[in-house]
Amino acid sequence: MVQCEMCGASVSSPKTVKIEGAELDVCSDCADFGTEIKTQQSSSSSTKYSTDSSSSSSGGSSGSSGTSGSGGSGRSRSRSDMFDDMDEIVTDYDERIRSAREGKDLSQSDLANELNEKASLIRKLERGDTLPSDDVQSKLEKFLDISLSGSVAADDEEWSGGSASGEYTLGDVVKRKD
Repeated sequence: MVQCEMCGASVSSPKTVKIEGAELDVCSDCADFGTEIKTQQSSSSSTKYSTDSSSSSSGGSSGSSGTSGSGGSGRSRSRSDMFDDMDEIVTDYDERIRSAREGKDLSQSDLANELNEKASLIRKLERGDTLPSDDVQSKLEKFLDISLSGSVAADDEEWSGGSASGEYTLGDVVKRKD
């Protein structure tokens, strides 16, 4: 028996699901929180650490009856996780808000009144203490004519490190703030 990586329940045949960008082996109850990315093989000796090269060809040909109520395994594989399509808020959102507000010669309380929000929220946003909700973000972007979101794909660039064997270490990935 394997444990569900979300709730810890014992599961005989876990489902591999992508939840917020992470692939987890979960029970059928927790599978609703993400997108199923592959079907479990029929052999019970298979684990997530298996290096069996026939897993992709036999998993697709055997099919699964009823694991994803919306169709076959090919259809669930083509679905993307909702977080893959979302834009992330930029890291310098606080500076963009402040400079755009100052560019319009508005005080924090004036901006808050224009957006029908509290002045304390504008202060927290400009200090970087809190992230704007989707509603507040859209209000700020429209009123100040700025963009506070950036695509996630920009972070997925090819790495420029690594040894000759193509393997990466933590030192190749870490970005120092010197």
